[in-house]
Amino acid sequence: MTHVGKKVEKEVGEYKMASGKVVGNQFVVTFKDTSNVIVNAIRRIILDNVPTFAIEDVEIVVNESPLYDETIAHRLGLVPLKTDLKSYNFKDECKCGGIGCALCEVTMTLKQDSEGYVYSGSISSNDPQIIPADDKIPITMLFPGKKLELNIKAVLGTGREHAKWAPAHSYLKEEKNGEIQLIIEPFGQLSGKEIYNQALEILIKKISDLESKL
Repeated sequence: MTHVGKKVEKEVGEYKMASGKVVGNQFVVTFKDTSNVIVNAIRRIILDNVPTFAIEDVEIVVNESPLYDETIAHRLGLVPLKTDLKSYNFKDECKCGGIGCALCEVTMTLKQDSEGYVYSGSISSNDPQIIPADDKIPITMLFPGKKLELNIKAVLGTGREHAKWAPAHSYLKEEKNGEIQLIIEPFGQLSGKEIYNQALEILIKKISDLESKL
């Protein structure tokens, strides 16, 4: 690794010791004497590279709601899912070869035959760790005597592939004293601290991979 590469990796590694704090629904990290280029790199990785779970496949068994099948599938895809990054692989990196298995997919169902709104809380998951981050997201509604039945699969992905996998909204705020604040507003899949630490690990790996090719 070159001297520059070691210096950047050392700086990024030290950010793990930075004092972040929770402010309302935000996770705020303050940087001193740090180039905004590096801080912005962390922000971009948060948006594009930190993986989360999202619904990818929806099988419509019965849809007697007023909405088209495609509309329901689209709404489900945008429901944030609590994410366990330790137990699952990306589908295209899994030993199953991308066919789909218990190591890269989570199976879910949604069944309702009662009148009223259908909310994200009606989704049942085969993994209690991978569930909707918010139970009150409306999907559709049912009139008396109507029902909805769906088979669902969720997989890991990143915001670079589709915005539904993005873990948070993130932006920089420069203070008059020269400090830079990285603001992370999680969507619920991961905590702000988890998102930040994942971004650092990804950035360090990217630096190492680049150095190995020089």
